[in-house]
Amino acid sequence: MKNKTNRRSFVKLLSSIGAAGIAATKLPLNVLGQTPSPTPSPSPTPAPRITKEMMHQAEKLIGIELTDAQEAMALASVDRNLDAYEANRKIDVPLDTKPAIAFHPMRAKQELYVPKTKFRFGKVEPPQFNQIEDLAFATVPQLAELIRTRRISSTELTKMYLARLKKYGPKLLCVVTLTEDLALKQAAAADGEIKRGKYRGPLQGIPWGAKDLFATKGIKTTWGAEPYRDQVIDYDSTVVERLNEAGAVLVAKLSMGALAQGARWFGGVTRNPWQPDEAQTGSSGSSAGPAAATAAGLVGFSIGTETLGSIVSPSSRCGVTGLRPTYGRVSRYGAMGLSWTMDKIGPICRGVEDCAAALHALYGPDGKDITVGDAPFNWNPDTNISTLRIGYLKTEFEPNIGGTGQPPAGFEQRRALYKDALAVLEKAGAKLVPIELPKFGVGSLRFILSAEAAAAFDDITRDGRVNELSGQAPFDWPNTFRTSRFIPAVEYLRAQRARTLLMHEMEKLMSQWDVFVSPAPGSASLLVTNLTGHPAVVLPCGFVNDLPIAIMFTGGVYDEVSPLRVALAFERATKWHTMHPDLKG
Repeated sequence: MKNKTNRRSFVKLLSSIGAAGIAATKLPLNVLGQTPSPTPSPSPTPAPRITKEMMHQAEKLIGIELTDAQEAMALASVDRNLDAYEANRKIDVPLDTKPAIAFHPMRAKQELYVPKTKFRFGKVEPPQFNQIEDLAFATVPQLAELIRTRRISSTELTKMYLARLKKYGPKLLCVVTLTEDLALKQAAAADGEIKRGKYRGPLQGIPWGAKDLFATKGIKTTWGAEPYRDQVIDYDSTVVERLNEAGAVLVAKLSMGALAQGARWFGGVTRNPWQPDEAQTGSSGSSAGPAAATAAGLVGFSIGTETLGSIVSPSSRCGVTGLRPTYGRVSRYGAMGLSWTMDKIGPICRGVEDCAAALHALYGPDGKDITVGDAPFNWNPDTNISTLRIGYLKTEFEPNIGGTGQPPAGFEQRRALYKDALAVLEKAGAKLVPIELPKFGVGSLRFILSAEAAAAFDDITRDGRVNELSGQAPFDWPNTFRTSRFIPAVEYLRAQRARTLLMHEMEKLMSQWDVFVSPAPGSASLLVTNLTGHPAVVLPCGFVNDLPIAIMFTGGVYDEVSPLRVALAFERATKWHTMHPDLKG
């Protein structure tokens, strides 16, 4: 009888400390099947740290109402969960560790799974130039042809861009770290290979800039944030590795909004080259530096990232061409993680085919990022766009002013430019049909990003380093990280399930269309497609109040070719991509 009593006491003790306590004490499994002898008297069960009043208040947040008896019953388990949370917080989880769950967009259309083809540009007209700086705003196809035919060398081009980065970078606050020694070494290697007849492809010898969240071995990767301004990572990201393999030349790590938000970083607010003296204008974010540097002719092309508009928005604001590929097109290995189910990597360039060339070099599985799909990207610049099914979000091109107030400044000019843009597309062969996005309340899913971002930077939130960030307003990351700790796990997972329903709705829509057209960046489709993983291309279509405005082309998952091809037709029929800011004034 005594042994039976002791056994009951032991089991009761185990219940009070929970499974986490068992793991912590490292008891062998066979102990649980034995009668301990002798058994010490158990210590008194400690008073719970979570009270019934605390539970009662929390119920208002989580959307349930418990009776007194239910609260009392749940209290011990809630308290044990707190022990588990605290134990998990003591585990050193490196920042580049992804959760043991993965998000995948819908499968690519079957017709996309065809053999890979060799990349080629459309017809290229090499630019005329008297001195190397005349090529500062040339496109990648133009620069590639000049390098391939050895009319210019990569070293000459690299020195020119380095000089411009030094001259204009401080004015635009778009450069974090010049990689001059590496760049000159890579340029010399490219020239040597081309001279020996080894041509790697269209990016060989082209200087490029990286958003400062891509790991570069031995070079600072600051994430734009004060706590990481001296961070050096001991390996290269997949993006850097693949561009190295393509023969591209890394000339600079470019600014980004702190921890991928906005245009403000520890060096200030990245400026827009079209209004460099206006701090309030900014270049938007968070790929602020890549967009500003590309627009200002400081690099041949750049690579940015997007979670909720960070390629589309700065590209639109700075008047350059940005490609947000399908989620899972490009490996994020070695890139700062903000939202594991929403982060995407893509190029910011001065032309559509520049983006195609960059994606061709970057896409595909690397064995490190398990979200990356394997559908080929076969660029074809000669596709007749009249064969593509193209819709447009008519209501977004004809916005309602709302109320009885006066239209905002530039309203009529903006509307006229978009009307002209649609006419250009129709003249180029597009058969535009008005469409609507699915009726789905996507705004309520936005906290998916906040929850994941708060998890990514939970350590600096709890230890106080987040307070070092210069942005401390209500909508800046520090407050968002703290606020997001109150998002229940159940609500996060419910939102992810609702996201699956949204993906099905978008799959239905895109089964009828190859591409749809919208304004940028103010389209409602921006949040929708960042949640569903669809690709989009944005490029300039005019100016309002001396600042660029843009048009956006969205395609089906893993089908970047269709929106890029429609964008190329628009680019070929317009002049906007040939207009560049004057920084000399």
